[in-house]
Amino acid sequence: MRTRRLLEIAAAGTAVALLAAACGSSSSGGGGGTGGRARPPAMTALKTLGAGESAVNILAWAGYAENGSTDPKVNWVTPFEQQTGCKANVQVANTSDEMFEKMGTGEFDVVSASGDSSLRMIYAGKVAPVNTDLLTNYPDIASFQKLQQWNSVDGVAYGIPHGWGAQLLGYRSDIAKPAPDSWSVVYDPASPYAGKITMYDSPTDGIAAAAVYLMATRSDLGIKNPYALDQKQFDAAIALIKAAKPQVSSFWSSYTDAQKALENGSTVVGSTWQIIVNLAIGDKAPVSSVLPKEGATGWADTWMIDAKSTHPNCAYKWMNWITKPSVQAQVAEWFGEAPANTKACDLTVDKTHCATYHATDETYFKKIWFWATPQSDCLDGRTNVKCLPYSEWSKAWSDLRNS
Repeated sequence: MRTRRLLEIAAAGTAVALLAAACGSSSSGGGGGTGGRARPPAMTALKTLGAGESAVNILAWAGYAENGSTDPKVNWVTPFEQQTGCKANVQVANTSDEMFEKMGTGEFDVVSASGDSSLRMIYAGKVAPVNTDLLTNYPDIASFQKLQQWNSVDGVAYGIPHGWGAQLLGYRSDIAKPAPDSWSVVYDPASPYAGKITMYDSPTDGIAAAAVYLMATRSDLGIKNPYALDQKQFDAAIALIKAAKPQVSSFWSSYTDAQKALENGSTVVGSTWQIIVNLAIGDKAPVSSVLPKEGATGWADTWMIDAKSTHPNCAYKWMNWITKPSVQAQVAEWFGEAPANTKACDLTVDKTHCATYHATDETYFKKIWFWATPQSDCLDGRTNVKCLPYSEWSKAWSDLRNS
Protein backbone atom coordinates (compact mmCIF):
# COMPACT_ATOMS: atom_id res chain seq x y z
CA MET A 1 0.00 0.00 0.00
CA ARG A 2 1.31 3.42 -0.86
CA THR A 3 2.21 5.65 2.04
CA ARG A 4 1.32 9.25 1.44
CA ARG A 5 0.05 12.31 3.22
CA LEU A 6 -3.11 13.64 1.54
CA LEU A 7 -3.19 17.12 3.01
CA GLU A 8 -1.95 19.06 0.02
CA ILE A 9 -4.38 21.88 0.57
CA ALA A 10 -5.30 21.29 4.19
CA ALA A 11 -3.22 24.24 5.31
CA ALA A 12 -4.60 26.63 2.72
CA GLY A 13 -6.88 28.26 5.22
CA THR A 14 -3.95 29.42 7.30
CA ALA A 15 -3.31 32.10 4.71
CA VAL A 16 -6.44 34.02 5.63
CA ALA A 17 -8.50 34.45 8.76
CA LEU A 18 -11.88 33.55 7.34
CA LEU A 19 -13.34 33.08 10.75
CA ALA A 20 -11.32 35.52 12.81
CA ALA A 21 -14.26 36.81 14.79
CA ALA A 22 -15.64 33.37 15.54
CA CYS A 23 -12.20 32.10 16.48
CA GLY A 24 -11.60 35.00 18.78
CA SER A 25 -14.83 34.43 20.62
CA SER A 26 -14.17 30.73 21.07
CA SER A 27 -12.46 31.40 24.38
CA SER A 28 -15.71 32.61 25.85
CA GLY A 29 -18.19 30.59 23.84
CA GLY A 30 -20.69 28.82 26.03
CA GLY A 31 -20.83 31.38 28.77
CA GLY A 32 -19.23 31.51 32.16
CA GLY A 33 -17.88 28.78 34.34
CA THR A 34 -16.51 28.57 37.83
CA GLY A 35 -14.15 31.34 38.76
CA GLY A 36 -15.22 33.34 35.72
CA ARG A 37 -13.35 31.03 33.36
CA ALA A 38 -15.01 29.92 30.15
CA ARG A 39 -16.72 26.56 29.97
CA PRO A 40 -18.29 24.71 27.04
CA PRO A 41 -22.09 24.72 26.81
CA ALA A 42 -23.71 22.00 28.90
CA MET A 43 -24.52 18.97 26.74
CA THR A 44 -25.25 15.32 27.31
CA ALA A 45 -23.51 12.49 25.49
CA LEU A 46 -25.46 9.67 23.85
CA LYS A 47 -26.39 7.20 26.59
CA THR A 48 -27.06 4.04 24.59
CA LEU A 49 -26.28 2.93 21.07
CA GLY A 50 -29.38 2.16 19.05
CA ALA A 51 -30.13 1.06 15.53
CA GLY A 52 -28.41 2.97 12.78
CA GLU A 53 -30.25 5.69 10.90
CA SER A 54 -29.10 4.27 7.52
CA ALA A 55 -26.71 7.16 6.82
CA VAL A 56 -23.84 9.19 8.26
CA ASN A 57 -22.46 12.48 6.96
CA ILE A 58 -18.69 12.69 7.37
CA LEU A 59 -16.50 15.79 7.17
CA ALA A 60 -12.89 14.67 6.92
CA TRP A 61 -9.39 15.42 5.84
CA ALA A 62 -8.49 13.94 2.47
CA GLY A 63 -7.33 10.37 2.97
CA TYR A 64 -9.33 9.64 6.10
CA ALA A 65 -12.48 8.21 4.49
CA GLU A 66 -11.38 6.41 1.33
CA ASN A 67 -13.99 4.56 -0.75
CA GLY A 68 -11.82 3.36 -3.62
CA SER A 69 -12.33 6.41 -5.83
CA THR A 70 -8.78 7.67 -5.22
CA ASP A 71 -7.24 4.21 -5.56
CA PRO A 72 -9.35 1.06 -6.11
CA LYS A 73 -7.13 -0.79 -3.64
CA VAL A 74 -7.75 1.74 -0.87
CA ASN A 75 -11.27 1.39 0.46
CA TRP A 76 -12.46 1.09 4.03
CA VAL A 77 -15.71 3.02 3.56
CA THR A 78 -17.55 0.41 1.47
CA PRO A 79 -16.97 -2.39 4.01
CA PHE A 80 -18.28 -0.04 6.71
CA GLU A 81 -21.45 0.55 4.74
CA GLN A 82 -21.91 -3.15 4.08
CA GLN A 83 -21.45 -4.17 7.72
CA THR A 84 -23.43 -1.38 9.39
CA GLY A 85 -26.10 -0.41 6.87
CA CYS A 86 -25.04 3.22 7.28
CA LYS A 87 -24.41 4.92 3.93
CA ALA A 88 -21.35 7.13 4.31
CA ASN A 89 -21.66 10.53 2.66
CA VAL A 90 -18.15 11.95 2.73
CA GLN A 91 -17.10 15.53 2.13
CA VAL A 92 -13.42 16.46 2.18
CA ALA A 93 -12.52 19.62 4.09
CA ASN A 94 -9.56 21.68 2.96
CA THR A 95 -8.93 23.66 6.14
CA SER A 96 -9.57 23.62 9.86
CA ASP A 97 -11.47 26.89 9.47
CA GLU A 98 -13.77 25.17 6.97
CA MET A 99 -14.41 22.40 9.48
CA PHE A 100 -15.21 24.94 12.18
CA GLU A 101 -17.62 26.76 9.90
CA LYS A 102 -19.50 23.66 8.78
CA MET A 103 -19.86 21.90 12.11
CA GLY A 104 -22.59 22.66 14.61
CA THR A 105 -25.34 22.89 12.01
CA GLY A 106 -26.42 19.26 11.81
CA GLU A 107 -25.31 19.09 8.19
CA PHE A 108 -22.54 16.70 9.24
CA ASP A 109 -22.45 14.04 11.93
CA VAL A 110 -18.74 13.53 12.50
CA VAL A 111 -15.54 15.43 11.76
CA SER A 112 -11.85 14.53 11.89
CA ALA A 113 -10.82 17.69 13.72
CA SER A 114 -7.22 18.75 14.24
CA GLY A 115 -6.14 20.44 17.44
CA ASP A 116 -6.18 23.91 15.89
CA SER A 117 -9.98 23.69 15.51
CA SER A 118 -11.17 21.13 18.06
CA LEU A 119 -11.22 23.43 21.09
CA ARG A 120 -12.89 26.14 19.04
CA MET A 121 -15.64 23.66 18.25
CA ILE A 122 -15.99 22.52 21.84
CA TYR A 123 -16.28 26.01 23.32
CA ALA A 124 -18.60 27.17 20.56
CA GLY A 125 -20.95 24.27 21.32
CA LYS A 126 -20.52 22.79 17.85
CA VAL A 127 -19.52 19.31 19.02
CA ALA A 128 -20.89 17.15 21.81
CA PRO A 129 -19.14 15.16 24.50
CA VAL A 130 -18.87 11.46 23.73
CA ASN A 131 -19.78 8.44 25.78
CA THR A 132 -16.54 6.48 25.69
CA ASP A 133 -18.37 3.37 26.94
CA LEU A 134 -20.02 3.24 23.50
CA LEU A 135 -16.68 3.53 21.68
CA THR A 136 -15.63 -0.10 21.46
CA ASN A 137 -12.01 0.66 20.54
CA TYR A 138 -11.48 3.38 23.14
CA PRO A 139 -9.79 0.96 25.61
CA ASP A 140 -7.19 0.12 22.94
CA ILE A 141 -6.22 3.74 22.29
CA ALA A 142 -2.88 4.53 23.93
CA SER A 143 -3.61 6.13 27.30
CA PHE A 144 -1.25 9.02 26.63
CA GLN A 145 -3.52 10.17 23.79
CA LYS A 146 -6.71 10.34 25.84
CA LEU A 147 -8.17 13.34 27.67
CA GLN A 148 -5.65 15.74 26.24
CA GLN A 149 -5.96 19.51 25.95
CA TRP A 150 -7.15 19.29 22.34
CA ASN A 151 -9.80 16.57 22.78
CA SER A 152 -11.27 17.12 26.24
CA VAL A 153 -12.28 19.75 28.76
CA ASP A 154 -12.28 19.21 32.52
CA GLY A 155 -11.89 15.45 32.14
CA VAL A 156 -14.78 15.14 29.68
CA ALA A 157 -13.93 13.48 26.35
CA TYR A 158 -15.15 15.19 23.19
CA GLY A 159 -14.04 12.57 20.73
CA ILE A 160 -11.86 9.57 20.04
CA PRO A 161 -8.22 9.98 18.95
CA HIS A 162 -7.47 9.04 15.36
CA GLY A 163 -3.77 9.57 14.60
CA TRP A 164 -0.86 11.94 15.15
CA GLY A 165 2.50 13.17 13.93
CA ALA A 166 5.28 15.66 14.70
CA GLN A 167 6.50 18.73 12.86
CA LEU A 168 10.11 17.66 12.42
CA LEU A 169 13.25 19.47 11.35
CA GLY A 170 14.04 18.12 7.88
CA TYR A 171 17.40 18.63 6.23
CA ARG A 172 19.61 17.70 3.31
CA SER A 173 22.12 15.33 4.85
CA ASP A 174 24.66 16.01 2.11
CA ILE A 175 24.69 19.75 2.80
CA ALA A 176 23.68 20.32 6.41
CA LYS A 177 26.81 19.22 8.21
CA PRO A 178 27.14 18.52 11.03
CA ALA A 179 23.64 17.12 11.19
CA PRO A 180 21.44 19.72 12.93
CA ASP A 181 19.77 18.93 16.23
CA SER A 182 18.30 22.35 16.97
CA TRP A 183 15.79 24.79 15.51
CA SER A 184 18.57 27.39 15.67
CA VAL A 185 19.39 26.63 12.02
CA VAL A 186 15.98 28.09 11.21
CA TYR A 187 15.73 30.99 13.66
CA ASP A 188 19.33 32.20 14.01
CA PRO A 189 19.83 35.21 11.70
CA ALA A 190 23.37 33.94 11.19
CA SER A 191 22.20 30.52 9.97
CA PRO A 192 24.56 29.15 7.32
CA TYR A 193 21.53 28.02 5.34
CA ALA A 194 19.98 31.45 4.79
CA GLY A 195 17.95 31.52 1.60
CA LYS A 196 17.30 27.79 1.74
CA ILE A 197 15.12 27.58 4.85
CA THR A 198 11.43 26.68 4.88
CA MET A 199 8.63 27.14 7.41
CA TYR A 200 5.16 25.61 7.57
CA ASP A 201 2.51 28.16 6.59
CA SER A 202 0.18 28.15 9.60
CA PRO A 203 -0.54 30.73 12.30
CA THR A 204 -1.07 28.08 14.96
CA ASP A 205 1.98 26.03 14.12
CA GLY A 206 4.21 28.86 12.93
CA ILE A 207 3.87 30.98 16.06
CA ALA A 208 3.79 28.01 18.45
CA ALA A 209 6.95 26.57 16.84
CA ALA A 210 8.73 29.84 17.57
CA ALA A 211 7.41 29.71 21.13
CA VAL A 212 8.75 26.16 21.57
CA TYR A 213 12.20 27.42 20.61
CA LEU A 214 11.88 30.38 22.99
CA MET A 215 10.84 28.06 25.83
CA ALA A 216 14.25 26.45 25.56
CA THR A 217 16.33 29.54 24.84
CA ARG A 218 14.58 32.43 26.66
CA SER A 219 13.67 31.23 30.13
CA ASP A 220 13.12 34.85 31.15
CA LEU A 221 9.90 34.86 29.10
CA GLY A 222 8.37 32.18 31.32
CA ILE A 223 6.60 30.33 28.50
CA LYS A 224 5.08 27.12 29.82
CA ASN A 225 2.80 26.25 26.91
CA PRO A 226 3.47 27.47 23.35
CA TYR A 227 -0.28 27.89 22.74
CA ALA A 228 -0.72 30.05 25.86
CA LEU A 229 1.11 33.30 25.19
CA ASP A 230 0.53 36.58 26.97
CA GLN A 231 1.30 39.81 25.11
CA LYS A 232 5.00 39.90 26.02
CA GLN A 233 5.51 36.25 25.09
CA PHE A 234 3.51 36.61 21.90
CA ASP A 235 5.48 39.68 20.84
CA ALA A 236 8.74 37.77 21.41
CA ALA A 237 7.57 34.91 19.19
CA ILE A 238 6.53 37.27 16.41
CA ALA A 239 9.84 39.14 16.71
CA LEU A 240 11.75 35.86 16.38
CA ILE A 241 9.88 34.95 13.20
CA LYS A 242 10.29 38.44 11.74
CA ALA A 243 14.04 38.30 12.36
CA ALA A 244 14.25 34.93 10.61
CA LYS A 245 11.94 35.76 7.72
CA PRO A 246 14.60 37.39 5.44
CA GLN A 247 16.46 34.09 5.32
CA VAL A 248 13.34 31.96 4.72
CA SER A 249 12.99 31.00 1.07
CA SER A 250 9.50 29.51 1.30
CA PHE A 251 6.44 28.95 3.48
CA TRP A 252 4.98 25.61 2.47
CA SER A 253 1.45 24.29 2.72
CA SER A 254 1.50 21.54 0.09
CA TYR A 255 3.48 18.50 1.19
CA THR A 256 4.38 17.76 -2.43
CA ASP A 257 5.96 21.21 -2.75
CA ALA A 258 7.94 20.64 0.44
CA GLN A 259 9.09 17.26 -0.81
CA LYS A 260 10.14 18.66 -4.18
CA ALA A 261 12.08 21.48 -2.53
CA LEU A 262 14.04 19.06 -0.37
CA GLU A 263 14.76 16.82 -3.33
CA ASN A 264 16.02 19.59 -5.62
CA GLY A 265 17.99 21.31 -2.85
CA SER A 266 16.10 24.60 -2.83
CA THR A 267 15.35 23.70 0.79
CA VAL A 268 18.26 22.62 2.96
CA VAL A 269 16.63 22.85 6.41
CA GLY A 270 13.17 23.54 7.78
CA SER A 271 9.91 22.26 9.18
CA THR A 272 8.67 19.00 7.67
CA TRP A 273 6.54 15.88 8.17
CA GLN A 274 7.92 12.36 8.41
CA ILE A 275 5.98 11.36 5.29
CA ILE A 276 7.73 14.09 3.28
CA VAL A 277 11.09 12.74 4.36
CA ASN A 278 10.04 9.16 3.61
CA LEU A 279 8.90 10.06 0.10
CA ALA A 280 12.07 12.04 -0.60
CA ILE A 281 14.23 9.15 0.59
CA GLY A 282 12.15 6.85 -1.62
CA ASP A 283 13.20 9.06 -4.54
CA LYS A 284 16.87 8.55 -3.50
CA ALA A 285 17.31 12.10 -2.19
CA PRO A 286 19.87 12.59 0.62
CA VAL A 287 17.31 13.73 3.18
CA SER A 288 16.91 13.10 6.88
CA SER A 289 14.95 14.50 9.83
CA VAL A 290 15.20 14.94 13.57
CA LEU A 291 13.05 15.90 16.52
CA PRO A 292 15.15 18.86 17.72
CA LYS A 293 16.43 19.07 21.28
CA GLU A 294 14.06 21.95 22.03
CA GLY A 295 11.05 19.78 21.18
CA ALA A 296 8.50 20.40 18.44
CA THR A 297 4.89 21.11 17.59
CA GLY A 298 2.67 18.43 16.12
CA TRP A 299 -0.84 17.48 15.06
CA ALA A 300 -3.26 15.01 16.63
CA ASP A 301 -6.63 14.43 14.98
CA THR A 302 -9.83 13.50 16.79
CA TRP A 303 -13.14 12.16 15.52
CA MET A 304 -15.83 14.37 17.03
CA ILE A 305 -19.62 14.28 16.78
CA ASP A 306 -21.76 17.24 15.79
CA ALA A 307 -23.88 18.65 18.60
CA LYS A 308 -26.89 18.58 16.25
CA SER A 309 -26.13 15.25 14.59
CA THR A 310 -29.19 13.75 12.90
CA HIS A 311 -27.53 10.34 12.65
CA PRO A 312 -25.85 9.89 16.06
CA ASN A 313 -26.00 6.09 16.07
CA CYS A 314 -24.36 5.79 12.68
CA ALA A 315 -21.88 8.43 13.80
CA TYR A 316 -20.82 6.24 16.72
CA LYS A 317 -20.69 3.24 14.39
CA TRP A 318 -18.32 5.20 12.14
CA MET A 319 -16.11 6.21 15.06
CA ASN A 320 -15.97 2.59 16.16
CA TRP A 321 -15.15 1.46 12.63
CA ILE A 322 -12.46 4.00 11.82
CA THR A 323 -10.59 3.22 15.05
CA LYS A 324 -10.60 -0.58 14.79
CA PRO A 325 -7.07 -2.02 14.35
CA SER A 326 -7.45 -3.31 10.78
CA VAL A 327 -8.82 0.02 9.52
CA GLN A 328 -6.36 2.09 11.53
CA ALA A 329 -3.51 0.15 9.91
CA GLN A 330 -4.81 1.03 6.44
CA VAL A 331 -5.36 4.70 7.25
CA ALA A 332 -2.02 5.13 8.98
CA GLU A 333 -0.06 3.79 6.02
CA TRP A 334 -2.10 5.60 3.39
CA PHE A 335 -2.08 8.91 5.23
CA GLY A 336 1.37 8.76 6.82
CA GLU A 337 0.83 8.99 10.58
CA ALA A 338 1.00 7.15 13.88
CA PRO A 339 -2.25 5.26 14.49
CA ALA A 340 -4.10 6.01 17.72
CA ASN A 341 -5.04 2.35 18.17
CA THR A 342 -1.65 0.73 18.65
CA LYS A 343 -3.08 -2.74 17.94
CA ALA A 344 -2.89 -1.59 14.32
CA CYS A 345 0.90 -1.88 14.49
CA ASP A 346 0.75 -5.66 14.05
CA LEU A 347 -1.39 -5.28 10.94
CA THR A 348 0.52 -2.74 8.83
CA VAL A 349 2.00 -3.98 5.57
CA ASP A 350 5.24 -2.19 6.42
CA LYS A 351 6.21 -3.83 9.69
CA THR A 352 8.42 -0.88 10.59
CA HIS A 353 5.64 1.68 10.17
CA CYS A 354 4.87 2.18 13.85
CA ALA A 355 8.55 2.36 14.74
CA THR A 356 9.07 5.02 12.06
CA TYR A 357 6.18 7.08 13.40
CA HIS A 358 6.87 6.33 17.11
CA ALA A 359 3.30 5.14 17.57
CA THR A 360 3.87 3.46 20.93
CA ASP A 361 6.61 5.75 22.22
CA GLU A 362 5.07 7.81 25.03
CA THR A 363 8.37 9.57 25.76
CA TYR A 364 8.53 10.76 22.15
CA PHE A 365 4.85 11.76 22.25
CA LYS A 366 5.44 13.93 25.31
CA LYS A 367 8.18 15.87 23.55
CA ILE A 368 5.61 17.17 21.09
CA TRP A 369 3.40 20.18 21.71
CA PHE A 370 0.29 19.19 19.79
CA TRP A 371 -1.79 21.87 18.13
CA ALA A 372 -4.36 23.45 20.41
CA THR A 373 -6.54 26.49 19.83
CA PRO A 374 -5.09 29.56 21.58
CA GLN A 375 -7.63 31.24 23.84
CA SER A 376 -7.76 34.38 25.95
CA ASP A 377 -8.18 32.10 28.98
CA CYS A 378 -4.60 30.84 29.11
CA LEU A 379 -4.29 27.13 28.41
CA ASP A 380 -1.42 26.88 30.89
CA GLY A 381 -3.78 27.68 33.77
CA ARG A 382 -2.68 31.24 34.48
CA THR A 383 -5.48 33.48 35.69
CA ASN A 384 -3.56 36.68 36.40
CA VAL A 385 -3.09 37.55 32.71
CA LYS A 386 -4.95 37.22 29.44
CA CYS A 387 -3.45 35.26 26.59
CA LEU A 388 -3.75 36.10 22.91
CA PRO A 389 -6.70 34.24 21.28
CA TYR A 390 -6.60 32.59 17.88
CA SER A 391 -7.97 35.65 16.10
CA GLU A 392 -4.88 37.61 17.15
CA TRP A 393 -2.58 34.78 16.07
CA SER A 394 -4.25 34.61 12.67
CA LYS A 395 -4.05 38.38 12.15
CA ALA A 396 -0.40 38.56 13.20
CA TRP A 397 0.54 35.67 10.91
CA SER A 398 -1.25 37.24 7.96
CA ASP A 399 0.46 40.58 8.62
CA LEU A 400 3.83 38.88 8.90
CA ARG A 401 3.39 36.86 5.72
CA ASN A 402 2.29 39.93 3.76
CA SER A 403 4.94 42.29 5.09
